[in-house]
Amino acid sequence: MPQHSSNVVWHNATVTRQRREQKNGHRGGLFWFTGLSGSGKSTLAHAVEERLFQNGFNTFVLDGDNIRHGLCADLTFTDDDRKENIRRISHLSRLFVEAGVIVLTAFISPFRVDRDNARKIVSPDFHEIYCDCPLEVCEMRDVKGLYKRARAGEIKHFTGIDSPYEPPETPELVTHTDSDLEGSIEEVYRYILERVGPE
Repeated sequence: MPQHSSNVVWHNATVTRQRREQKNGHRGGLFWFTGLSGSGKSTLAHAVEERLFQNGFNTFVLDGDNIRHGLCADLTFTDDDRKENIRRISHLSRLFVEAGVIVLTAFISPFRVDRDNARKIVSPDFHEIYCDCPLEVCEMRDVKGLYKRARAGEIKHFTGIDSPYEPPETPELVTHTDSDLEGSIEEVYRYILERVGPE
């Protein structure tokens, strides 16, 4: 568990979230895409971001692979490190939301307790979007060749193979990503618009 320093005090900025959102013309929020590897999380998040950006919204996608190149480069895929990965992302996302940004995260985030903790950190601005795609479809796509390697025993702790994925029980939105990408883009885009504005 992270250790808390006893000699730090939260500094309240004069440029508030409300002022940032007024300048942006929309509210900030965190839209947390979860699902198996190959379920379309990153593809969907980036496509929705492109549409939002083209329509004047301030956005940022936090992608699982990209984050593990820097902020979380020291973490493995054990259960404890996955938990820490999600904790870091949750606090980073909260800072983005406080800046009035629409944040879209694409992380497998396989465990409900970790996603629930993310919700607590960012609440009430946390929106869980479940990319529902059958394992056999994700494995058939295998865009990174990871399922094949996991089946061969080359990758340990791989979600869906030798590590569990716990689907959300009450997500804000379920989108079926096994066939109609354009339909999912429209569905998620409309959902976000209803939550963020314009101001």
